[in-house]
Amino acid sequence: MTISDPGKSPMNHPDEQPSGTDGSPKFGRLLIVLILAVLVIVAITFGSEALYS
Repeated sequence: MTISDPGKSPMNHPDEQPSGTDGSPKFGRLLIVLILAVLVIVAITFGSEALYS
């Protein structure tokens, strides 16, 4: 077994995505969605508690 390029990945994975403003995910949007999901769960919890007690 010969190694042609020691820096090349033997698993044939694609190159890493470039970091920066282009490739950075939208963490602000994700945070807003997560907060809204938690608020919906809290509203369902309080609503069901008020309804069934």
